[in-house]
Amino acid sequence: MTEPRRKSAVATGRGDDGTTGLLFGGDRISKDDPRTEAFGAIDEAIAALGLARAELAVKAEHGTLPRVIAGLPEVLLRVQRELFVAGAELATAPGAADRQRPGETRVTAQMVSGLDALLDDTEEHVTLPREFVVPGETRLSASLELARTIVRRAERRAVAVRKAEPLPDDQLVPYLNRLADLLWILARAAEQGESRAATPSKAHQDR
Repeated sequence: MTEPRRKSAVATGRGDDGTTGLLFGGDRISKDDPRTEAFGAIDEAIAALGLARAELAVKAEHGTLPRVIAGLPEVLLRVQRELFVAGAELATAPGAADRQRPGETRVTAQMVSGLDALLDDTEEHVTLPREFVVPGETRLSASLELARTIVRRAERRAVAVRKAEPLPDDQLVPYLNRLADLLWILARAAEQGESRAATPSKAHQDR
């Protein structure tokens, strides 16, 4: 006789029909809905940044974390937590937007300006390439580039959501746009912190 399956707190089975729930209740939406695609991409970006933080933790454990990027773990953790805010905003049904809390379930202008400050500070210590670069010079910089491209996808999906229905305060898309820029700069900082130069996208022949 087959024993009944133990009830799981995670695998509820409610999504077996291809739908998912939103914050603050409301109707469930399809898992391929533009809104679901957007906060799903943000979830992926959070995970990719986790790879970068794990790489930094290994370097710190072995005493090989360059001093110039010693503060990067805290920066990435801050960004991961802010992305949860962005995800929460997208996972809120339009009719429940008034229940969002700035900085907790809604992206704020202060969060955008905070990224601007990080961008300005990082650019002061980085030599910027003059052309497109190929990711992969170091595992840390490659994971940051991976996170950047996922953030860009989340940005595109958020734009699609915004076209269909206005987003509260309209700070989400600027935040994602600025974050992708920051991650590109941080990838260069990671390379240069390990005395590595970014690989140019074009093969240059000696003249």
